[in-house]
Amino acid sequence: MGEMRDRGAALLGRLRELPGGPELLDLAAERDDVELVGGAARDLLLGRDPRELDVVVDGTAQAFADLLVCTLDDRFAEDGVRGGVQAHERFGTAAVRWSAGRIDVATRRAESYAFPGALPDVRAGTPEQDLRRRDFTVNAIAVSLGGARRGELRAVAHALDDLAASRLRVLRDDSFAEDPTRLLRLARYRARLRFEPDAHTARLAAEAIAAGALATVSHARIGAELRLALAEPDPVGALESLAQLGVLAALHEAIELDAPLARAALDALPPGADAWPDVLLLASLLLPAHSYDTTAYETRLRALLDGFEIPAAERERTVHSAILAPRVAERLQHAQTSSQVYETTHDAPLEAVALAAALADAEGRGDAADLARRWLCELRHVRLAINGDDLLAAGVAAGPEVGRRLAHALARKLDGELGQGREAELSAALEDL
Repeated sequence: MGEMRDRGAALLGRLRELPGGPELLDLAAERDDVELVGGAARDLLLGRDPRELDVVVDGTAQAFADLLVCTLDDRFAEDGVRGGVQAHERFGTAAVRWSAGRIDVATRRAESYAFPGALPDVRAGTPEQDLRRRDFTVNAIAVSLGGARRGELRAVAHALDDLAASRLRVLRDDSFAEDPTRLLRLARYRARLRFEPDAHTARLAAEAIAAGALATVSHARIGAELRLALAEPDPVGALESLAQLGVLAALHEAIELDAPLARAALDALPPGADAWPDVLLLASLLLPAHSYDTTAYETRLRALLDGFEIPAAERERTVHSAILAPRVAERLQHAQTSSQVYETTHDAPLEAVALAAALADAEGRGDAADLARRWLCELRHVRLAINGDDLLAAGVAAGPEVGRRLAHALARKLDGELGQGREAELSAALEDL
């Protein structure tokens, strides 16, 4: 018991160093009902910084979150925004977010499932019930943040041993059947933590997948878990884990992972807000689309992503990238000039061109891969100093001719045929075409 207290006290010391940690500890100091739980407690015990702080309370989650917002007022002021709480009444949860951190608060509860794959029905629960409802033993750990029990560490059977052994173990044999999204979480934790399921858990997971457990869950919930996998620090590793456990194959016949290809495409994708790594990875999973290059197949891809509730802009960019990447790789093989590279790539999403680079490399077409990377890193940034107004002022009639002449000038600039400056560009745009 003394060792448990020491570990709990050390955990609280580390908590105070994290964004929101001091305010959370101060708010909980006089309360006996506030505990840090789940992944936050697990990661701190592992010596890692958790991505968010998970807290349970006996009272209403939103009421505690509202108090947190007041104590975190200076943090929100730094962000230039007013503090707020995002609450989910059905599950008794509330989230407080700011640029540097996030604290998730939940009312201590018990759960039951009306049928396999259903969302849980929740009710007020005891501290023991709250731990027992969790997915894996290493997430069923709690430490009290205040009151007489401050620093007291609680855990279900095997939790601390499993943590020390880097082992994932479900708490119940029907865990995957009652909530099959735990299969996706198993894969994510396996990749992120570098933990392996114990033999019994691995067998239960395989049996659940073979029995079609994932088909009992709404596509929207699957999509939410898939997006969490794409947001992992190593998203390709998370996808590999999903594939190795048989989850990806069970989700849809169109989904297929080529991990080296996905990593190569991510490496080719330039940094910046105009590049969407999650879209690239989704598109890489759907690359078999190039074998079914038809409008009907594109329609099926959209229906699949709609079912996963992928936002429309991301859905369209994903579908276009999956369909266009093989075409771009093929056409770049025949490009001879920078302007031809531009003509091939400028209408394609960045993710399609990055995938094209990876595909070309995988198929032994290094020249095409180099051209794709040159477009991503250099050629796409080439701009004219002149615009349509300059051509109108020079006497070019308004209409398609303006765009045609600007495109001609840009092609000559890309191919290094122009001198420096606006005059050279304007001269090229006014040439007889």
